[in-house]
Amino acid sequence: MPSFKHMIESNRDAWNASADAHRNSATWQSLLTEVAHAQFSCLDPTLTALLKQVDLRGKQVLQLGCNNGREALSLYALGAEHVVGVDQSAAFLQQAHELAARSPHAVEFIEADIHQLPASVNARFDVVLITIGVLNWMPDLPAFFRHAASTLKPGGTLAIYETHPFLEMLEPESNDPWLISGSYFQTEPVVEDKAIVYEGQGEANGVTSYWHIHRMSDIVTAVLQASLQLQAFTEYPHSNREELYDVYESNELQVPMCYTLLAVK
Repeated sequence: MPSFKHMIESNRDAWNASADAHRNSATWQSLLTEVAHAQFSCLDPTLTALLKQVDLRGKQVLQLGCNNGREALSLYALGAEHVVGVDQSAAFLQQAHELAARSPHAVEFIEADIHQLPASVNARFDVVLITIGVLNWMPDLPAFFRHAASTLKPGGTLAIYETHPFLEMLEPESNDPWLISGSYFQTEPVVEDKAIVYEGQGEANGVTSYWHIHRMSDIVTAVLQASLQLQAFTEYPHSNREELYDVYESNELQVPMCYTLLAVK
């Protein structure tokens, strides 16, 4: 098993190598226009409702794993006073700066691994946000949440909107998408050597990435071990992943597909 440090750095390189595939998408072209509006938001109804419950008005907000900054820019439509986005991919942060330059809002972007955050973010934020696909790139959840908690002010809130680990057992593109194809208790990461894309299959590029399968109990326990108090946890039967996962919504036998979690420092 490679070291945590190696996997984190390799994932950074994999995301950097995948940036052009995202820039060449129709979604990117739409974002370039849409972010110019003061009330721009790409957040879905579930995340919007969660953040309205938290109430971002007048607050300092940090997004960990901000990617191209589209979600960070969306937080101003919910009343955030100032937003900081952190990501370790320089290529995606370049895209974030391009979007921010077209927006009336000023997001502060920081290039850093979550395990090496600058001292300037310590105990600074009212809300820390983690969204879809961030946790599975993290090999060490307890360390990740300790660092996330360190950025919160006392009384600050950690808000998570993530894909449910249950979906890791299913393969939506298989002949029988309802057939269990993976173990919920898998400990080895999924290793791939192709571009990371949101739809379809990325082309092989020889850059290795590591996708970690975390159980729900791993996530909740790591949050609690970071001295955060669980405030709310809700599971949903709708997908917040790629469209191909929508196949699991059209069935009477509903399965958990995503969740929200709130915890307070």
